Amino acid sequence: MIQRRTINVRRVVKVLQGAARGGVSIPDLLDQCGIERQLLEDPEARIERDTFIRLMLRVMEQTQDEFLGFGQGRKSKPGTFSMMAHAVINCPNLEAAVARGIDFYALFDLSMNSALVRDGDQARLITRVDPRLDFRDVIIEAMLFLSLRFMSWLVGKPVEPDAVYLDYEPVREDDEYRFMFDCPTYHDSEVNQVVFPAHYLDLPLVQNELSLSKFLRDSLARLFDGKVHNVGLPARIRAIISEEYGNHFPDFGEICEKLDMTPQTLRRRLKEGNTSYQEIKDSIRKDASVYYLSKPELSIDEIALLMGFSEASSFHRAFKKWTHQTPSAYRRLYFGDAHGDLNDRR
Repeated sequence: MIQRRTINVRRVVKVLQGAARGGVSIPDLLDQCGIERQLLEDPEARIERDTFIRLMLRVMEQTQDEFLGFGQGRKSKPGTFSMMAHAVINCPNLEAAVARGIDFYALFDLSMNSALVRDGDQARLITRVDPRLDFRDVIIEAMLFLSLRFMSWLVGKPVEPDAVYLDYEPVREDDEYRFMFDCPTYHDSEVNQVVFPAHYLDLPLVQNELSLSKFLRDSLARLFDGKVHNVGLPARIRAIISEEYGNHFPDFGEICEKLDMTPQTLRRRLKEGNTSYQEIKDSIRKDASVYYLSKPELSIDEIALLMGFSEASSFHRAFKKWTHQTPSAYRRLYFGDAHGDLNDRR
């Protein structure tokens, strides 16, 4: 049985081939990732998913290419995906986000491109890759797989495909495709595409700049892990607040109105989920505070105002309650301290 936290060694070999083309020392790379050389000689061997992610991150770093050297001279420099994610994060729904992401990558000469087609109840994400590329099958599968996972993260629920179509013959067992797509996979098709219900495109994005900054710290691991849970009531409330608040929060009545619930129903539903509107607001304030603490140009007093506190001392007490550390101590520990804020020492 295929273990979902392991990767077939044939994928490892493909990544190593791309790395070698980019001038990376393969023996050094294997040593850095803790991969035994003899594993590469067993076509049925598997490695831990985390080891595979570590390998890809090393290759990206050493080739300076997010496409792992597969583009034959055409590179996607590290940080490109991050910039694309920032470009789409404020889109109103998934359809707009996917379209903007496609437009973003179209700015680069990468010998590959995508298109989104909406046809009635179905949507198709199409990927076109130059047939002259040596690692074309790996590129196509990775683009479709990671696109689905990123789309799922954006809307907070799995985007479940109906089918995947690939324009080449299968090169491994079907179980490996089920691991990637969990839907019927057809080969020798006219186009490379993933087909999924169009209603997903209408879903609003539940992520924002704050959650994106956390996501990008380990985005590759999250995308491979695929742990995207259905969006519950707290996440829906967070999405409403994130869309609307600057240094204030909508009052409870506004939230009830947007969710089309009575105050009694919303309080009961939140209590059933072991939370409250105040706890959700505190969680957002904490995340936002941490985000702003990473910005060296902002003082602690300025961050307090951004968080809606009229006095810095109130912000200090609240932040210490959330994290068990003062704002300046937290900044020094995780981001360095560009200000040395005196207010924190009161």
